[in-house]
Amino acid sequence: MKDCTPNMNHSPEENSWSVLEQIAREGARRLLQQALEKEVEEYLKLHQSFRNEEARQAVVRNGYMPERELVTGMGPISIRQSRVDDRQIRKNDKAERFSSNILPRYMRRVPSIDNLIPVLYLKGVSTGDFSEALVAILGEGVRGLSATNIVRLKQSWETDYHQWSKRELGDKEYVYLWADGIYVNVRLEDERSCLLVIMGATREGKKELIAVSDGFRESTLSWKEILLDLKRRGLKTAGKLAIGDGALGFWAALEEVYPGTKRQRCWVHKTANILDKLPKRIQGKAKSMIHDMYMAESKKMALHAYEHFNETFKDKYPKAVNCLIKDFDDLFTFYDFPAVHWGHIRTTNPIESTFATVRLRTKRTKGCGSRIATLTMVFKLCQEAEKSWQRLKGYKLIPFVMKGRVFVDGELKREVT
Repeated sequence: MKDCTPNMNHSPEENSWSVLEQIAREGARRLLQQALEKEVEEYLKLHQSFRNEEARQAVVRNGYMPERELVTGMGPISIRQSRVDDRQIRKNDKAERFSSNILPRYMRRVPSIDNLIPVLYLKGVSTGDFSEALVAILGEGVRGLSATNIVRLKQSWETDYHQWSKRELGDKEYVYLWADGIYVNVRLEDERSCLLVIMGATREGKKELIAVSDGFRESTLSWKEILLDLKRRGLKTAGKLAIGDGALGFWAALEEVYPGTKRQRCWVHKTANILDKLPKRIQGKAKSMIHDMYMAESKKMALHAYEHFNETFKDKYPKAVNCLIKDFDDLFTFYDFPAVHWGHIRTTNPIESTFATVRLRTKRTKGCGSRIATLTMVFKLCQEAEKSWQRLKGYKLIPFVMKGRVFVDGELKREVT
């Protein structure tokens, strides 16, 4: 192995950060190399009882594979993987050949690098400029990310997106749906276009990405097209509760395609809309009063806070009060569901937080990127984000919700026998 001691004979002009990067990169290389060696040792130990016809150990080391350069967030690092000779047990037991779970055979980039590519694309970096941009971020020596390879990568992701968009949904069942139209600084074919996103929570409490498409946020037709496609692919119901922004054409489309689903307006959107109709000097106080509505321990307490807000501001700021009143029927629905779920279903935050890294409410990025390429990049980012989505708290109560059991102020009401 290489010595991890950095060369200290650098010129005075050399940036001290480069020395730190060298130390960090060499440290990461050593740790990864050690992990790979340990993995091989464990595999050999697991199969040490297997013997060949000469009574010798059937699974042994067989030198090293050619050195491989792995592109990481710290820049490229060189790795040598041990070669394992396990042909005899594979021949007799038809077992699969040894392959590292840490560093798969053909991996040349850590997954975070692949996540970086969609972000750069959505921010307006053209395919031809990717290599230069990645060198600036990851350092000199980044290989395997030429314009040609980027194009191939995008094409494979596009295939993944098409397959995902056509997948069967007959075995899917969701308890909650979140829907939002996300305006982002990305390449879409119309200035008024946005990304239409639907997420769901399964019976097991796991959050899943259901649909990503483009359309007009306020357009019932755009949302109807998405919902009809989900129904055509086998999604029988839209869950017990749908959460979304009050400005969406989503609600009209939902009533037409999946009637009977209860509705919850997003309190984050509603708060922003109300505050926009108030002078800045009283927005802090108003925000606190709105907070008292949707954070109350019971619906009765929430309605008291609601009436207090209306009485306080109706004479001087009627537009703000009307903004609150017009969605009254859909603002307090969450009180009819388990209290432990309230933090998940009061807002569309699951969608908002996912798009925080690419969202920018300005005019779209100018460029020749195609609609499908943009949707593909967003899909890949969502896929990666999905891996870190947390399970719903209190998921064991979901079966009661699915059965239509009654909850009063978040508590399950006992059935009369």
